[in-house]
Amino acid sequence: MTDGDERPAGTAASGDEQPATVPRDGDAPAGHPSAAGTGDPDRAAAPNDAPAAKEHDAVNDTGPANDAGPANDAGPANDAGPANDAGPARDDVARGDDVGRDGGPAGPGALAGAEEPASEPGPQPPPSGHPATAPGVPPFVAGGEPSTRRRWRLWAVLGLVLVLVACGVPGVLLLGLVRDAAGRPAAGREDRGTAAERQLRARMAAQLDRQAAALLDGDRAGFLAVAEPAARPALTRRYAALRALRVTAWRPVADGVPAAVDRRPGEWRLTVTVGYCFVVPGCTPSSVELGTRWRVAGDAEPRLTAVEESRATPAGARPWEVSDLAVAVGKRAVVATTPALRGKLPGLLAQAEAAATVADLYAVSASPPDRYLVYYAGRAEWQRWYGGGRPKWTAGYAVGVGGGHHDVVLNAGSLTPSGVDDLLRHELTHAASLPDGGYADPSSWWLVEGLAEYAGADGQPVDRYEGLAEARKLVRGGWNGRLDALAPADDASDDRVGGAYGIGYLAVRHLVDRFGEQRLLDFFRAVVHERRSMAEAADEAFGEPWPGLHDDCVAYLRAVAG
Repeated sequence: MTDGDERPAGTAASGDEQPATVPRDGDAPAGHPSAAGTGDPDRAAAPNDAPAAKEHDAVNDTGPANDAGPANDAGPANDAGPANDAGPARDDVARGDDVGRDGGPAGPGALAGAEEPASEPGPQPPPSGHPATAPGVPPFVAGGEPSTRRRWRLWAVLGLVLVLVACGVPGVLLLGLVRDAAGRPAAGREDRGTAAERQLRARMAAQLDRQAAALLDGDRAGFLAVAEPAARPALTRRYAALRALRVTAWRPVADGVPAAVDRRPGEWRLTVTVGYCFVVPGCTPSSVELGTRWRVAGDAEPRLTAVEESRATPAGARPWEVSDLAVAVGKRAVVATTPALRGKLPGLLAQAEAAATVADLYAVSASPPDRYLVYYAGRAEWQRWYGGGRPKWTAGYAVGVGGGHHDVVLNAGSLTPSGVDDLLRHELTHAASLPDGGYADPSSWWLVEGLAEYAGADGQPVDRYEGLAEARKLVRGGWNGRLDALAPADDASDDRVGGAYGIGYLAVRHLVDRFGEQRLLDFFRAVVHERRSMAEAADEAFGEPWPGLHDDCVAYLRAVAG
């Protein structure tokens, strides 16, 4: 499928399209969407869907907002960019909805209009090593010179992560806690509470419906109308980011009934799960759980006072929750970054489009993703988006956000010009090949990362693989010869991590050379998606016992790298 197909850096799958303009305030798309249901048992839910955006490339910028916070902390745009830097943004770049009409957004992390946080943040990632809990799965690295090496990482945050410590190497168990794509709450929860609380929930739900319809219609004034003035700056930023990402579905569903805020008469908190789509209106929605805060006075409509960050939920705060965004949209990929780095978007989009054509080949159990969503993080955003806390050598990761989608995040401060194309192929292959619920067995780490490395190499000869020297170093000392014990620890050295990825690549490459890509993907599906044993999967996919195949892989990589 990819053997021998060398792709030059920065070659786009499609790059001749002219930019399209995202509707500004009041420019509602044709076919106004209906309001979404919000989980009230007495009300029928109708999905909020907007028409599909045009397939042309476009760059949409939310624009810097007053007091925008992290977007401007990323440093100069030229400090860390991809190899094919397109330079300044094109003159025909389209801008998204203007930001700050009612004042600049609140600072990062603030609850707009709230005098104190509504809830404590979720558990923060502990120091590297062997933590009790951690937000990810073992890492990905490929080689190069130590001073300029690519340092990559997969963190498929799909739910509660439990660390399993075996032989001193932490593995992970991912429990799928992402709610169903429509955002439905757990059975029975909508019936809890008193009649008065359920009635209040219905009134809040109606406000959220109005806000959702306004968002999809491009009606910023309507989106802000349900909120008190103090909440509007942060909501303005969120509205602009979502519109720049071409939101096509926004389906808020109330989870349970409102809870009164202690010692704050008239204030209530309601948890809401939102199913959302970008660009493609008919997608299986991703989902996010948000805390909303309200002020209620008598029979007047509830007024939204704050929307909390989703930092305590499976994937942490999405970039569109906390940052101004500039966005470029292509046929297969969407790339977003902060306004300070928007000059990188044309080149990054071309590279992501090219990488998507490779990653599409490794969609294991279903069709390829409708779009690959890539975020390019500056220094401050890297520490904040999706909870931050990645090991220092991380340059990129894929994170599950529900609905079969995985967002990809690249670290602008860790990338080298020569590494962007391989890294994008690697991470987008994770997005195409991983199951929505992650993978539970750390012994399959070599297979997950080996497949992504194989895709990243894009058919180049084994002797040109960048991580070969590091794989050789690990083979010659420090590795016990077991693929199921290959995963590196969070605090592993660069050489140890790079060597582990190299060994995973060589093992997968050998299986492909012997049996072909399709049978390797059948093996991957059985192990990673169906969670069957290596022995059972090997018998079915390859027709040979796994112990012998394992030893054959090890003998091959020792011959190549040893």
